[in-house]
Amino acid sequence: MFTSATSLLMFVSILTSRYAEQDFLYVLPKRLCIGLLTLFTSITFMIGAFTAAMYTTLKEKSNLFLIPVALLACLPVASFVRLQFPLLIAVMYSTYGPGIFGKKSDRRLY
Repeated sequence: MFTSATSLLMFVSILTSRYAEQDFLYVLPKRLCIGLLTLFTSITFMIGAFTAAMYTTLKEKSNLFLIPVALLACLPVASFVRLQFPLLIAVMYSTYGPGIFGKKSDRRLY
């Protein structure tokens, strides 16, 4: 619940920011990284809680039903991570990686 609330607050703070020049360079990418990380953590905990609840509910019944339900529950999470994880990596690399002034050029003239 705490990571979900943190993620929600980070994304709302991005929407309500004042959009100054400094915000685009430092504050907004940092908030996006924090928001995405807490969102991934929240989704992981949510799937863990769902799986634990399904196990405690159906532990006396057949495992034949429990395993496909758990796998189907992980399918939307896996697709979300597959779609959004490259964005997180790109934002983290552009925010905390080498800047435009630290890059070495292969050009000979300048």
